[in-house]
Amino acid sequence: MCTRRALLRASALGVTLAAIGIQPAQAQQTMESSDHIWQDLKGVVFGDRTIREADGVVAIEAPGRAQDAALVPVNITVDPARTPQGITALTLIIDVNPSPVAATFKIGKDAGITHIATRLRVNDYSYLRVIAETPDGGLHMAKTFVKASGGCSAPAVKNMDEALKTMGQMKLRQFAASPANGGEPELQLMIRHPNNSGLQRDPLTQYFIPAHFIQTLDISQGGRQLLSMEGGISISEDPNFRFDYKVKGTGEIKAQATDTKGKVFNGAWPLEATGM
Repeated sequence: MCTRRALLRASALGVTLAAIGIQPAQAQQTMESSDHIWQDLKGVVFGDRTIREADGVVAIEAPGRAQDAALVPVNITVDPARTPQGITALTLIIDVNPSPVAATFKIGKDAGITHIATRLRVNDYSYLRVIAETPDGGLHMAKTFVKASGGCSAPAVKNMDEALKTMGQMKLRQFAASPANGGEPELQLMIRHPNNSGLQRDPLTQYFIPAHFIQTLDISQGGRQLLSMEGGISISEDPNFRFDYKVKGTGEIKAQATDTKGKVFNGAWPLEATGM
């Protein structure tokens, strides 16, 4: 039985949907075929746990037809009125991708995160799903169907030399609380990294470029965890994460990322004004 961690590392280990016994249709996927894949996949990731669907706890938004399958924007929101004790984790799944579990986000205690936005590679028409976990162990799911094709094998935007020169550089944008963002401040972390999927080809040699991507990420403020992530090949080149949070104290914001080659990247920034 594959574990969630094994699925997250699928691209590095050469594991595919077929390798874990899930056979996607050969033709372009439909809502029905994507759902069929999910019926097998959810047991691999979550076992026999009950997953409640479309109950308003969590929502996911993405374009119905992606302009760029390698850079599909996705926004996840949690309804705080339905989750007064918050959530502990968000698992992002793309049914038909070679490594379906795009990322698992762990939410820090009292971090107050109610939305996360990022960018994904989508390999074929597919449901994008988010499964929220509450402190009592409950699972709640939302989904949206995206028409996209070839995102996991799409060539990198930057050439390899440029990507290697800037790899690991981090930039943080801080947004003060405002009615437009729900009354809480937001952070946007951008990391320079090719996040190679293992399915892209070198334009000169036509050999496959080995998988090399950000695997873990930890973000804290004032020494307390806000958000951590374990990611896979479905996070786009130059990973980008934006989320709201609750400020405590005046301590600085820190981020640490580790990639599949064991390289560690760090960033630290003073806390800016956060009030409305």
